[in-house]
Amino acid sequence: MQLFDFNFNKGSVWLVGAGPGDPGLLTILAYKSIKKADIIFYDALLNEEILSLAKPKTELIYVGKRGNKKSINQLEINKLLVNEAKKNKRVLRLKGGDPFIFGRGGEEALTLKLNNIPYKIVPGTTAGIAGLAYAGIPATHREFNTSITFISAYGAGGEKPDTIDWSSFSKTSQLIVIYMGLERINWVCSELIKRGRDKNENIAIISNATKQNQKTLISTLVNCSKDFDKGIIDSPALLVIGKNVLLSPILDWYVEDKKNINFLKKNYEQHNFI
Repeated sequence: MQLFDFNFNKGSVWLVGAGPGDPGLLTILAYKSIKKADIIFYDALLNEEILSLAKPKTELIYVGKRGNKKSINQLEINKLLVNEAKKNKRVLRLKGGDPFIFGRGGEEALTLKLNNIPYKIVPGTTAGIAGLAYAGIPATHREFNTSITFISAYGAGGEKPDTIDWSSFSKTSQLIVIYMGLERINWVCSELIKRGRDKNENIAIISNATKQNQKTLISTLVNCSKDFDKGIIDSPALLVIGKNVLLSPILDWYVEDKKNINFLKKNYEQHNFI
């Protein structure tokens, strides 16, 4: 029985998720597609070790986007994918995380479909799952949650999205994971508190999730903006709100430096964790 389907044909485009940073989280299909590609369009958050897997003659083109920095727009990226595929190349669009979770993979796939370009979607581990695991925060725990809410703090044009129903999320979301939220942490926390979330609920800020320089800070909604130090915590970062955050000091297996979360240890017994 064939273990996996690998037909990366010339003239096709693969939209591939490379995971949030740790090269070990690459799937077999992602690994093999990188080795086979003729041209790779890659994102800002990609680990450079992953790019080193490409063939020596593979063309590597940076098309990343970072907040408040000038970058190529999405329509231009879409055109590049189509044009290079029409040159009979194996085109790889390599993305951090998963192509279909805040990765604009849906927009690119629609463009390829409309232009009759063969394509394949290769899912990757999203930071909203792997980042939590590397910080010792279970995305689900039977005592705490049976649902997860993923939110992006940025709209399509970089603006604050007006489609977030803060009132609903504040009252009903058991665990909230916010992508690209660090620069807008004051807005996020104030909206949640204003709409009814407990101001003393715990929030984790996970910076550079799954990478060697990963850092985790745990605070509360009301105190997080003054607790976090930009010298320690920087972008990219996830914000995680919910009871599951309380498990991080106990289950954090990845980062040896615990000085940012020691204050929670005194609460272990009252939460019946030990």
